[in-house]
Order: sequence, then C-alpha cells, then structure tokens
Amino acid sequence: MRITILAVGSRGDVQPYIALGLGLQAAGYDVRIAAASNFESFIREYGLGYGRLDADFRELMQNDRAQDAMASRNPLRRQRELMGLVHQTLERFATDTWEVCQDADAVIYSSIAVTGYSVAEKLEIPSCWAPLAPMSRTRAFPSVLAPISDRNKQLNWLTHLIEEQIAWQPARGFINHWRREMLGLKPFPFMGPYGRLERERFSVLYGFSPSVIPKPSDWGDSIHVTGYWFLDQSSHWQPPAALVDFIESGTPPVYIGFGSMINRDAEALTRLILQAVVRSKQRAVLATGWDSLGNVDELPDTIFQIESIPHEWLFPRMAAVVHHGGAGTTAAGLRAGIPSVIVPFGADQPFWGQRVYELGIGPKPISRQNLSGESLAEAITHAVCDKEMRRRAVAIGEQIRAEDGVKRAVHVFQRQVLSRFSLS
Repeated sequence: MRITILAVGSRGDVQPYIALGLGLQAAGYDVRIAAASNFESFIREYGLGYGRLDADFRELMQNDRAQDAMASRNPLRRQRELMGLVHQTLERFATDTWEVCQDADAVIYSSIAVTGYSVAEKLEIPSCWAPLAPMSRTRAFPSVLAPISDRNKQLNWLTHLIEEQIAWQPARGFINHWRREMLGLKPFPFMGPYGRLERERFSVLYGFSPSVIPKPSDWGDSIHVTGYWFLDQSSHWQPPAALVDFIESGTPPVYIGFGSMINRDAEALTRLILQAVVRSKQRAVLATGWDSLGNVDELPDTIFQIESIPHEWLFPRMAAVVHHGGAGTTAAGLRAGIPSVIVPFGADQPFWGQRVYELGIGPKPISRQNLSGESLAEAITHAVCDKEMRRRAVAIGEQIRAEDGVKRAVHVFQRQVLSRFSLS
C-alpha cells in the first residue's frame, strides 16, 4: 500500500512527517513524502520516497510583503497578509498535489496542505489531516492564531470560527473553481469545508503531546492527540568537533536561534543577543538559521556560532533554549527537559510561548517589540537559575520521552482511517 504525506513548511514542519513516514514504513507501507525540493536529500537520507512540491516556504518568507506582515503590530493584518501570500502559491501547489498523489492509496497532509482533502476525495482514497498545532474548534482555548489568551469559552469558540474564515475566504474562489473545473467535484459552501468535515467525523491526527495540550472534552472520537513525532538524527551524522569541544569546556551553554525566521536587520538582532549573553554571564551557542541572525567575525570565547545543528542532539546538552516558538523547536526543547525562552515572530508562535509559560517551564514570552538586551538577559537568567522551573521542565521532558507519538499515530491511522475503506 502506497501512502503519500504532504508536508509543507520549513525544516521544523517537514521533519515530524519524516518520523511519521518511518513509522508507517516500519508497519509495512510504501511511503513518499511530498515537500519542497530543498528537502529532497533530507527525505531520501532516511530511505523514504520523495515527491516534489514547488511551493517553497523559504522563498515565500523572504518576500517583502511577508517581511512587512511579520513586523506589523496589528495581529489581524499580519495574519491576513501572510494567508494571502500562502494562497498566491495555491495554483502551483494544487497541480503538484494532484501529480504526487496519482499512485497513492492514501493521503496524509499537514495543516497548510489544503488541497490534500480534495485530491483524496477525487481519487476515492482515504485521507487524514495531521497538523502539528491544534486547529480544531474548541471552547477549551482560543485559536492558536488568535491574538488573545482568554478563558471565556464562547469567545474561544468564536476565535476558531474567525480564523477559519481568515484562512478560507482568500482561497475560496480558486479552490472551488479548481474543484469544479479540474476535479469535477462540487464546490465547498461559502463558509468552507469545516462543517462538512465535522459532520463526516473526519479523522485528525495531532502531532503534539497530551502532556502539553490535553485533548479538550469537546473534541470527538475522530480527533486524536497522539504525542510528538520525533526524528532522531541519521546514524551517519557526526557533530562538529569544535562544537563538542566548546560544550565540554565549561558549564552548559544556552542555545539561541530563530530557525526559519527571516530578519531584515539580522545584524541588529545579533548585536542585541550578544549584549544579552554578556549581561546574563552565560555561555551560548548561536545558530544563524535562515538568515535570522547575522554572522559575527569576532566572538568572545563564551559564544560559539554555527548555521544549524540537529536539536535532538544539541538541546539535551544545553542549560536553556532561546527560540521563536515554532512547533518543532518548542517540542525539541520540551523533550530535552530544559526551560525555553520564547521570542515569537508570528503565526502560532505566541500560542506556544504562552503554553510554555503556563506550564511553568519558561519565562513569559518576549514580544519582538519588547525585546532588548536587558529583557532577554533577564529571561535567560531566570530560565537558567530558577530551580523550580528547571524541575518542572525535567518532569515534562520525562513524560514526553515516555510517549511514542509515532506508534500511536500509526495505530490510529490503521484502525480509524484505513478501516473506513476496508484497507489495512
């Protein structure tokens, strides 16, 4: 049986689906991961099939409009602009989705892969939605993209409805035209496919831990919180000797990196971070990522600079991690059992920052507008020196490492998704 997984986004978005693909492969399935071309070698390294999706997340985030949106203080404008940019790539993405699924017997798709459901419907094959952040309606908490943190159950529910429409309406015209003219399917109603999916009890697999977000009581039996889908580094990978020497030469350092985030003034942010490291009197590993931080020619002996490094290897060797709050990076920090200092840039990152804070395993997230050398130094010192925070981080790390999210996801996929089509 052939399964195609549609994985859209940065490395932190794609990596969990490789882990899920390996779990499905071990269960006897032929798995192909469809992603941007810059991930082809990464996917093939693990022995999985590859399918090309030309929607390049890095190229999208380097767009001037994306930069303006990320810098906006208005969260509604920021979300509207970013969703508009995503939808600009839909025509190309829809074509690619159709092509990579032609020989598939089942389809699994990530939160942004909005065309996966329609292609599976046309091909009359089973499919399921597999997001890395909570996207289903609930009264337990607001939408991960909502600019509020509120305990009002009705208001929480409303934020999910609003966010659905912010995502759906810019895409409605194209998606419905594509469904009608290219696939020969009925268009979705004005408000989108969400009501239909709920009525059909459509299967959803969430790749995060119930220790971090317990399943809300108003999610039905078709929605599953399986645990994180962690991918350990390839057995061929070896850390740079200079980095190993740096880590072992003193007290555990603090990791600082913002992954796939793009900065117009990376040099200024880097200078701010260097000030914070000096003020906090900590050692640090500085990861430049996708140009989120600038390269510095001369660094003090207490700071080691590198472009990127597997989080699963590095984080357990750190005293704390400072990052943007992406779902994958947040998961890696939680698994390592160390506190996180989160500086959210946008999207679902404020949600994860707030969740880490509520769990007591990190200081209150620092908005980009309030970020300074002083505020970051204070947060780093808090994360490193607060014994109770560190105890809680260790405890939740132990819980997460005891889970097997991939195994659980494969079991649910077999029992609930494939069984509806009498497949196994």
